Amino acid sequence: MDTLLIGAWTVLFAPFAEFAFMRRALVAVLALALSAAPLGVFLTLRRMSLLGDALSHAVLPGVAIGFLVAGLSLPAMALGGVVAGLVVAGIAGLVSRLTLLREDASLAAFYLVALALGVTLISRHGTQLDLLHILFGSALGVDDAALLLVAGIATVSVLALALMYRGLVLETFDPGFLKVRHGTHLGGWVWHQGFLLLVVVNLVAGFQTLGTLMAVGLMMLPAVSARLWHDTLPAQLMNASLQACMAGFAGLLLSYHLDTPSGPTIIGCAGALYFVSLVLAPAGWLPRWRDTSHRVA
Repeated sequence: MDTLLIGAWTVLFAPFAEFAFMRRALVAVLALALSAAPLGVFLTLRRMSLLGDALSHAVLPGVAIGFLVAGLSLPAMALGGVVAGLVVAGIAGLVSRLTLLREDASLAAFYLVALALGVTLISRHGTQLDLLHILFGSALGVDDAALLLVAGIATVSVLALALMYRGLVLETFDPGFLKVRHGTHLGGWVWHQGFLLLVVVNLVAGFQTLGTLMAVGLMMLPAVSARLWHDTLPAQLMNASLQACMAGFAGLLLSYHLDTPSGPTIIGCAGALYFVSLVLAPAGWLPRWRDTSHRVA
């Protein structure tokens, strides 16, 4: 029994107890899980699941410009990423109002251009290692300054989401009522833009640990999985955050023991939880197959 307990401690907890960089990485990933996953639930309910992916690519030119100006300075790259994400989202919305293109179509066009521009800028003025660091992140390389920035953004994001919760629920499920309540489309527009700001800020916070290409995974995969487990919004929000925390913890452990990149490993764990949900969740394959079999019998 003692040997089993010692083995479990060595595998599950010793890396965090022995190494400060593992503790910093865990705190950063858990903070992102608590702030980003609930936003993914709202994106799923609003049928905007691909918006997070588009915005995660759209922040790259701003991150690249911050890198060119100040090197691997997290505040500079974060500020550039937020500005770039908001600019791309704003331009896409403007194009959808002035042309026949829908907002998702214009976002798809702009994020591809933004991704190409960002990669080009970093490749011309940085090393291959800089490009890989920005695209795929390094959770195990989070320092104290990066941890404070990520934790601060996550805290503000959770508080802002709590304050915006009622308005976001109305704008998601009954935008007509929100329009009548405010008398114009302005009310819905304000909630929509505020929500996009939270999404962009969380994606920028996530690029340090997961990279610009992987950050959206911790936002969307747990949210999609939670949709399969629960019908009510509060339950989905809690389930998504829990799954994101589990994926972060398991991903860091696997990354440490197997010597794999931390960001993709964390997202891989989130993907594994998603596939388990596809099979076992109440809205997944197995329960639905059993219900169908019982009805036929």
